[in-house]
Amino acid sequence: YGWGSVGYESTGKGWEGDFVVLGIETSCDDTAAAVVRSDGTILGESKRSQDQLHAEWGGVVPGLAKTAHEAAIGEVVSEALRNAGCSADDLDAVGVTMGPGLEICLRVGFHAARDLALAHAKPFVSVHHLEAHVLAAKQFSPSLHFPFLVLLVSGGHCQLLLARGVGDYLMLGGTLDDSLGEAYDKAARMLGLDVGGGGGPALEKLAQGGDPLAVKFGVPMKQRKDCHFSFAGLKTAVRLAIQKAGGDLKSPLPDPQAAADIAASFQHVATRHLEDRLKRAILQVQADEDLPTVDTLVVCGGVASNMAIRERLSKLAEEFDITPLYPPVRLCTDNGVMVAWSAIERLRLGVSDDPSGLEVRARWPLGLSYAATDTPINTRHTKLPSTTDKTADKA
Repeated sequence: YGWGSVGYESTGKGWEGDFVVLGIETSCDDTAAAVVRSDGTILGESKRSQDQLHAEWGGVVPGLAKTAHEAAIGEVVSEALRNAGCSADDLDAVGVTMGPGLEICLRVGFHAARDLALAHAKPFVSVHHLEAHVLAAKQFSPSLHFPFLVLLVSGGHCQLLLARGVGDYLMLGGTLDDSLGEAYDKAARMLGLDVGGGGGPALEKLAQGGDPLAVKFGVPMKQRKDCHFSFAGLKTAVRLAIQKAGGDLKSPLPDPQAAADIAASFQHVATRHLEDRLKRAILQVQADEDLPTVDTLVVCGGVASNMAIRERLSKLAEEFDITPLYPPVRLCTDNGVMVAWSAIERLRLGVSDDPSGLEVRARWPLGLSYAATDTPINTRHTKLPSTTDKTADKA
Protein backbone atom coordinates (compact mmCIF):
# COMPACT_ATOMS: atom_id res chain seq x y z
CA TYR A 1 0.00 0.00 0.00
CA GLY A 2 1.27 3.50 -0.64
CA TRP A 3 0.54 7.13 -1.38
CA GLY A 4 1.31 8.92 -4.61
CA SER A 5 -0.15 10.33 -7.78
CA VAL A 6 -2.09 7.16 -8.58
CA GLY A 7 -3.83 6.93 -5.22
CA TYR A 8 -4.85 3.51 -3.92
CA GLU A 9 -5.17 0.31 -5.88
CA SER A 10 -8.59 -1.17 -5.24
CA THR A 11 -8.65 -4.73 -3.94
CA GLY A 12 -12.37 -5.20 -4.54
CA LYS A 13 -15.71 -3.49 -4.92
CA GLY A 14 -16.10 -0.30 -2.89
CA TRP A 15 -18.18 -0.62 0.24
CA GLU A 16 -21.60 1.02 0.25
CA GLY A 17 -24.35 1.63 2.78
CA ASP A 18 -23.88 1.60 6.56
CA PHE A 19 -20.94 -0.18 8.11
CA VAL A 20 -19.00 0.15 11.37
CA VAL A 21 -15.23 0.47 11.81
CA LEU A 22 -12.95 0.41 14.84
CA GLY A 23 -9.98 2.79 14.59
CA ILE A 24 -6.85 2.47 16.75
CA GLU A 25 -4.14 5.13 17.21
CA THR A 26 -0.76 4.76 19.01
CA SER A 27 1.65 6.71 16.78
CA CYS A 28 3.11 8.90 19.53
CA ASP A 29 1.89 9.62 23.06
CA ASP A 30 -1.88 9.10 22.86
CA THR A 31 -3.52 5.68 23.11
CA ALA A 32 -6.89 6.02 21.40
CA ALA A 33 -9.66 3.95 19.86
CA ALA A 34 -13.06 4.78 18.42
CA VAL A 35 -15.99 3.06 16.76
CA VAL A 36 -17.41 5.09 13.87
CA ARG A 37 -20.29 4.40 11.49
CA SER A 38 -19.90 5.14 7.78
CA ASP A 39 -22.38 8.03 7.98
CA GLY A 40 -19.92 9.83 10.29
CA THR A 41 -21.62 9.02 13.58
CA ILE A 42 -19.19 8.44 16.46
CA LEU A 43 -20.66 5.46 18.30
CA GLY A 44 -18.04 5.24 21.04
CA GLU A 45 -14.48 6.25 21.81
CA SER A 46 -11.74 6.13 24.42
CA LYS A 47 -8.38 7.84 24.88
CA ARG A 48 -5.47 7.90 27.32
CA SER A 49 -3.05 10.82 27.10
CA GLN A 50 0.56 10.65 28.25
CA ASP A 51 1.11 14.41 28.69
CA GLN A 52 1.76 14.14 32.41
CA LEU A 53 4.08 11.16 31.94
CA HIS A 54 6.44 13.02 29.62
CA ALA A 55 6.11 16.54 31.09
CA GLU A 56 9.23 16.31 33.26
CA TRP A 57 11.41 15.03 30.40
CA GLY A 58 10.99 17.95 28.03
CA GLY A 59 9.50 15.80 25.29
CA VAL A 60 8.15 12.35 24.45
CA VAL A 61 10.38 9.49 25.62
CA PRO A 62 9.75 6.61 23.17
CA GLY A 63 10.42 3.79 25.63
CA LEU A 64 8.09 5.25 28.25
CA ALA A 65 5.46 5.90 25.59
CA LYS A 66 5.63 2.28 24.36
CA THR A 67 5.22 0.91 27.86
CA ALA A 68 2.26 3.21 28.54
CA HIS A 69 0.61 2.17 25.26
CA GLU A 70 1.03 -1.50 26.14
CA ALA A 71 -0.54 -0.92 29.55
CA ALA A 72 -3.50 1.01 28.15
CA ILE A 73 -4.32 -0.48 24.74
CA GLY A 74 -6.51 -3.36 25.93
CA GLU A 75 -8.59 -1.18 28.21
CA VAL A 76 -8.90 1.61 25.64
CA VAL A 77 -10.19 -0.73 22.91
CA SER A 78 -12.60 -2.45 25.31
CA GLU A 79 -13.88 0.90 26.56
CA ALA A 80 -14.47 2.20 23.02
CA LEU A 81 -16.45 -0.93 22.15
CA ARG A 82 -18.38 -0.74 25.41
CA ASN A 83 -19.22 2.93 24.86
CA ALA A 84 -20.42 2.04 21.38
CA GLY A 85 -22.64 -0.70 22.77
CA CYS A 86 -21.10 -3.37 20.58
CA SER A 87 -18.60 -6.22 20.59
CA ALA A 88 -15.75 -7.03 18.24
CA ASP A 89 -18.06 -9.42 16.38
CA ASP A 90 -20.36 -6.48 15.55
CA LEU A 91 -17.58 -4.60 13.73
CA ASP A 92 -17.32 -4.63 9.94
CA ALA A 93 -13.61 -3.74 9.80
CA VAL A 94 -10.61 -2.64 11.87
CA GLY A 95 -8.30 0.26 10.95
CA VAL A 96 -5.04 1.29 12.60
CA THR A 97 -2.33 3.91 12.17
CA MET A 98 0.66 2.23 10.52
CA GLY A 99 2.84 5.34 10.22
CA PRO A 100 4.45 7.77 10.32
CA GLY A 101 5.30 7.96 14.01
CA LEU A 102 7.43 6.36 16.71
CA GLU A 103 8.11 2.85 15.46
CA ILE A 104 7.92 1.02 18.79
CA CYS A 105 4.68 2.85 19.61
CA LEU A 106 3.11 2.17 16.22
CA ARG A 107 3.70 -1.56 16.73
CA VAL A 108 1.54 -1.61 19.86
CA GLY A 109 -1.52 -0.40 17.98
CA PHE A 110 -0.72 -2.50 14.90
CA HIS A 111 -0.43 -5.72 16.90
CA ALA A 112 -3.66 -5.02 18.77
CA ALA A 113 -5.56 -4.26 15.56
CA ARG A 114 -4.03 -7.17 13.65
CA ASP A 115 -4.81 -9.69 16.39
CA LEU A 116 -8.38 -8.46 16.77
CA ALA A 117 -9.00 -8.49 13.01
CA LEU A 118 -7.60 -12.00 12.58
CA ALA A 119 -9.36 -13.38 15.67
CA HIS A 120 -12.76 -12.14 14.50
CA ALA A 121 -12.20 -12.51 10.73
CA LYS A 122 -12.60 -8.78 10.04
CA PRO A 123 -11.10 -6.82 7.13
CA PHE A 124 -7.95 -4.92 8.13
CA VAL A 125 -7.20 -1.38 6.93
CA SER A 126 -3.82 0.36 7.15
CA VAL A 127 -4.09 4.09 7.84
CA HIS A 128 -1.58 6.86 7.14
CA HIS A 129 -1.48 9.10 10.21
CA LEU A 130 -1.23 12.37 8.28
CA GLU A 131 -3.96 11.42 5.84
CA ALA A 132 -6.21 10.63 8.81
CA HIS A 133 -5.78 14.22 10.02
CA VAL A 134 -6.58 15.53 6.52
CA LEU A 135 -9.67 13.38 5.98
CA ALA A 136 -11.11 14.21 9.42
CA ALA A 137 -12.56 17.39 7.92
CA LYS A 138 -14.63 15.32 5.46
CA GLN A 139 -16.33 13.47 8.28
CA PHE A 140 -17.77 16.66 9.70
CA SER A 141 -18.21 18.57 6.43
CA PRO A 142 -19.98 16.15 4.05
CA SER A 143 -20.09 18.80 1.33
CA LEU A 144 -16.28 18.91 1.17
CA HIS A 145 -15.04 17.50 -2.12
CA PHE A 146 -11.64 17.10 -3.72
CA PRO A 147 -9.52 18.96 -4.66
CA PHE A 148 -8.75 21.21 -1.70
CA LEU A 149 -5.76 22.90 -0.07
CA VAL A 150 -4.42 21.57 3.24
CA LEU A 151 -2.35 23.16 6.00
CA LEU A 152 -1.35 20.40 8.40
CA VAL A 153 0.15 21.74 11.63
CA SER A 154 0.93 19.41 14.50
CA GLY A 155 3.55 18.44 17.06
CA GLY A 156 5.54 16.50 14.50
CA HIS A 157 4.62 17.94 11.11
CA CYS A 158 4.04 21.20 9.26
CA GLN A 159 3.00 20.80 5.62
CA LEU A 160 1.09 22.50 2.84
CA LEU A 161 -0.63 19.98 0.57
CA LEU A 162 -2.91 19.88 -2.42
CA ALA A 163 -5.39 17.07 -1.77
CA ARG A 164 -6.60 15.67 -5.11
CA GLY A 165 -8.24 12.49 -3.84
CA VAL A 166 -8.02 9.81 -1.17
CA GLY A 167 -4.41 8.67 -1.37
CA ASP A 168 -3.51 11.39 -3.88
CA TYR A 169 -1.59 14.36 -2.47
CA LEU A 170 0.90 16.90 -3.75
CA MET A 171 3.21 18.39 -1.12
CA LEU A 172 3.70 22.10 -1.80
CA GLY A 173 5.88 22.76 1.23
CA GLY A 174 7.12 21.32 4.51
CA THR A 175 9.24 22.32 7.48
CA LEU A 176 13.00 22.50 7.06
CA ASP A 177 13.58 21.90 10.77
CA ASP A 178 11.03 22.01 13.59
CA SER A 179 7.27 21.69 13.41
CA LEU A 180 5.09 24.50 14.76
CA GLY A 181 3.75 22.26 17.50
CA GLU A 182 7.29 21.45 18.58
CA ALA A 183 8.14 25.17 18.69
CA TYR A 184 5.06 25.85 20.83
CA ASP A 185 6.00 23.07 23.26
CA LYS A 186 9.61 24.22 23.55
CA ALA A 187 8.62 27.87 24.08
CA ALA A 188 6.14 26.85 26.78
CA ARG A 189 8.79 24.80 28.59
CA MET A 190 11.36 27.61 28.41
CA LEU A 191 8.77 29.94 29.93
CA GLY A 192 8.36 27.51 32.82
CA LEU A 193 4.71 26.77 32.07
CA ASP A 194 2.85 23.69 33.26
CA VAL A 195 2.80 21.53 30.13
CA GLY A 196 0.93 18.62 31.69
CA GLY A 197 -1.98 19.44 29.43
CA GLY A 198 0.23 20.17 26.44
CA GLY A 199 2.62 23.05 25.76
CA GLY A 200 0.52 24.51 22.94
CA PRO A 201 -2.64 25.13 24.96
CA ALA A 202 -0.57 26.48 27.87
CA LEU A 203 1.22 29.03 25.69
CA GLU A 204 -1.97 30.01 23.86
CA LYS A 205 -3.64 30.76 27.20
CA LEU A 206 -0.68 32.83 28.43
CA ALA A 207 -0.56 34.77 25.16
CA GLN A 208 -4.12 36.01 25.66
CA GLY A 209 -2.85 38.43 28.30
CA GLY A 210 0.16 39.68 26.33
CA ASP A 211 1.00 42.31 23.74
CA PRO A 212 1.76 40.59 20.40
CA LEU A 213 3.94 43.52 19.31
CA ALA A 214 5.93 43.86 22.54
CA VAL A 215 8.89 41.71 21.41
CA LYS A 216 10.22 42.26 17.90
CA PHE A 217 10.76 38.73 16.62
CA GLY A 218 11.63 38.42 12.95
CA VAL A 219 9.29 36.55 10.63
CA PRO A 220 11.14 33.46 9.34
CA MET A 221 12.11 33.12 5.67
CA LYS A 222 10.48 36.37 4.54
CA GLN A 223 12.62 36.55 1.39
CA ARG A 224 12.35 32.89 0.44
CA LYS A 225 10.06 32.35 -2.56
CA ASP A 226 8.68 28.92 -1.74
CA CYS A 227 6.14 27.28 0.58
CA HIS A 228 8.51 25.75 3.12
CA PHE A 229 8.57 26.51 6.85
CA SER A 230 11.25 27.03 9.48
CA PHE A 231 10.75 27.56 13.20
CA ALA A 232 14.23 26.83 14.62
CA GLY A 233 15.35 30.46 14.40
CA LEU A 234 12.19 31.74 16.05
CA LYS A 235 12.63 29.21 18.84
CA THR A 236 16.17 30.52 19.43
CA ALA A 237 14.91 34.13 19.46
CA VAL A 238 12.35 33.20 22.13
CA ARG A 239 15.09 31.64 24.25
CA LEU A 240 17.18 34.80 24.06
CA ALA A 241 14.16 36.99 24.92
CA ILE A 242 13.39 34.85 27.98
CA GLN A 243 16.99 35.04 29.19
CA LYS A 244 17.03 38.81 28.64
CA ALA A 245 13.91 39.03 30.82
CA GLY A 246 15.70 37.18 33.64
CA GLY A 247 14.44 33.68 32.94
CA ASP A 248 16.41 30.49 33.55
CA LEU A 249 14.51 28.53 30.84
CA LYS A 250 13.00 26.25 33.48
CA SER A 251 11.04 28.38 35.92
CA PRO A 252 8.32 31.00 35.35
CA LEU A 253 9.63 34.50 34.65
CA PRO A 254 9.74 36.87 37.62
CA ASP A 255 7.60 39.32 35.63
CA PRO A 256 4.33 37.60 34.54
CA GLN A 257 3.55 40.37 32.04
CA ALA A 258 6.91 39.92 30.35
CA ALA A 259 6.14 36.21 29.99
CA ALA A 260 2.73 36.96 28.48
CA ASP A 261 4.26 39.45 26.06
CA ILE A 262 6.86 36.93 24.90
CA ALA A 263 4.18 34.28 24.42
CA ALA A 264 1.91 36.66 22.51
CA SER A 265 4.77 37.92 20.32
CA PHE A 266 5.88 34.38 19.54
CA GLN A 267 2.37 33.36 18.59
CA HIS A 268 1.89 36.49 16.47
CA VAL A 269 5.08 35.93 14.44
CA ALA A 270 4.59 32.15 14.14
CA THR A 271 1.10 32.78 12.75
CA ARG A 272 2.47 35.45 10.41
CA HIS A 273 4.87 32.82 9.07
CA LEU A 274 1.92 30.48 8.44
CA GLU A 275 0.06 33.29 6.69
CA ASP A 276 3.03 34.08 4.44
CA ARG A 277 3.54 30.47 3.35
CA LEU A 278 -0.19 29.84 2.92
CA LYS A 279 -0.53 32.92 0.72
CA ARG A 280 2.38 31.70 -1.41
CA ALA A 281 0.75 28.28 -1.74
CA ILE A 282 -2.58 29.77 -2.83
CA LEU A 283 -0.89 31.95 -5.44
CA GLN A 284 1.24 29.04 -6.62
CA VAL A 285 -1.78 26.79 -7.18
CA GLN A 286 -3.66 29.60 -8.91
CA ALA A 287 -0.73 30.32 -11.25
CA ASP A 288 -0.07 26.71 -12.30
CA GLU A 289 -2.40 25.74 -15.13
CA ASP A 290 -1.64 22.06 -14.54
CA LEU A 291 -3.09 22.20 -11.03
CA PRO A 292 -6.82 22.13 -10.28
CA THR A 293 -8.73 25.13 -8.96
CA VAL A 294 -9.40 25.00 -5.21
CA ASP A 295 -12.02 26.85 -3.20
CA THR A 296 -11.53 25.21 0.20
CA LEU A 297 -8.74 25.21 2.79
CA VAL A 298 -8.58 22.45 5.40
CA VAL A 299 -6.48 23.26 8.47
CA CYS A 300 -5.82 20.17 10.57
CA GLY A 301 -3.48 18.68 13.16
CA GLY A 302 -3.12 19.49 16.85
CA VAL A 303 -2.16 23.15 16.34
CA ALA A 304 -5.40 23.66 14.38
CA SER A 305 -7.18 23.77 17.73
CA ASN A 306 -5.52 27.15 18.47
CA MET A 307 -8.32 29.71 18.17
CA ALA A 308 -6.03 32.69 17.49
CA ILE A 309 -4.46 30.85 14.56
CA ARG A 310 -7.88 29.80 13.27
CA GLU A 311 -9.12 33.37 13.27
CA ARG A 312 -6.19 34.74 11.29
CA LEU A 313 -6.00 31.91 8.77
CA SER A 314 -9.74 32.12 8.17
CA LYS A 315 -9.42 35.82 7.41
CA LEU A 316 -6.60 35.19 4.94
CA ALA A 317 -8.47 32.38 3.18
CA GLU A 318 -11.57 34.51 2.80
CA GLU A 319 -9.51 37.25 1.12
CA PHE A 320 -8.96 34.74 -1.71
CA ASP A 321 -12.60 33.56 -1.70
CA ILE A 322 -11.51 30.27 -0.16
CA THR A 323 -13.67 28.60 2.49
CA PRO A 324 -11.69 27.54 5.61
CA LEU A 325 -12.64 24.27 7.30
CA TYR A 326 -11.40 22.78 10.58
CA PRO A 327 -12.11 19.53 12.42
CA PRO A 328 -13.82 19.96 15.82
CA VAL A 329 -11.33 21.32 18.35
CA ARG A 330 -11.31 18.19 20.49
CA LEU A 331 -10.52 16.04 17.44
CA CYS A 332 -7.60 18.09 16.14
CA THR A 333 -5.08 16.18 18.26
CA ASP A 334 -4.44 12.46 17.70
CA ASN A 335 -7.54 10.33 18.20
CA GLY A 336 -9.18 7.08 17.16
CA VAL A 337 -12.07 8.78 15.37
CA MET A 338 -9.91 10.11 12.54
CA VAL A 339 -8.31 6.69 12.09
CA ALA A 340 -11.67 4.95 11.84
CA TRP A 341 -12.92 7.57 9.36
CA SER A 342 -9.81 7.29 7.19
CA ALA A 343 -10.37 3.53 7.08
CA ILE A 344 -13.98 4.16 6.04
CA GLU A 345 -12.78 6.36 3.17
CA ARG A 346 -10.46 3.59 1.98
CA LEU A 347 -13.11 0.89 2.27
CA ARG A 348 -15.41 2.97 0.08
CA LEU A 349 -12.74 2.62 -2.61
CA GLY A 350 -12.59 -1.13 -2.09
CA VAL A 351 -9.19 -0.96 -0.39
CA SER A 352 -8.10 -3.18 2.50
CA ASP A 353 -4.92 -5.01 3.48
CA ASP A 354 -3.61 -8.40 4.53
CA PRO A 355 -2.03 -7.68 7.93
CA SER A 356 0.08 -10.83 7.95
CA GLY A 357 2.67 -9.32 5.60
CA LEU A 358 2.74 -5.76 6.87
CA GLU A 359 5.02 -3.79 9.15
CA VAL A 360 4.76 -0.28 10.55
CA ARG A 361 6.63 2.59 8.93
CA ALA A 362 8.19 5.29 11.11
CA ARG A 363 8.93 7.59 8.16
CA TRP A 364 6.31 7.83 5.46
CA PRO A 365 5.88 10.69 2.97
CA LEU A 366 2.34 11.73 2.13
CA GLY A 367 2.15 11.89 -1.66
CA LEU A 368 4.50 13.55 -4.13
CA SER A 369 6.67 16.63 -3.78
CA TYR A 370 5.53 19.49 -6.03
CA ALA A 371 9.19 20.20 -6.86
CA ALA A 372 9.71 16.62 -8.02
CA THR A 373 6.59 15.93 -10.06
CA ASP A 374 8.67 15.32 -13.20
CA THR A 375 10.44 12.48 -11.38
CA PRO A 376 7.83 11.20 -8.92
CA ILE A 377 9.00 9.97 -5.56
CA ASN A 378 8.10 6.36 -4.85
CA THR A 379 6.15 6.51 -1.59
CA ARG A 380 4.95 2.93 -1.62
CA HIS A 381 5.25 0.90 1.53
CA THR A 382 8.74 -0.47 2.08
CA LYS A 383 8.64 -3.50 4.31
CA LEU A 384 10.80 -3.21 7.39
CA PRO A 385 12.47 -6.22 9.05
CA SER A 386 9.93 -8.66 10.43
CA THR A 387 8.86 -7.77 13.94
CA THR A 388 7.94 -10.54 16.33
CA ASP A 389 6.73 -10.07 19.87
CA LYS A 390 10.23 -10.93 21.06
CA THR A 391 11.83 -8.24 18.90
CA ALA A 392 9.23 -5.69 20.00
CA ASP A 393 10.05 -6.38 23.64
CA LYS A 394 13.68 -5.54 22.97
CA ALA A 395 12.86 -2.28 21.21
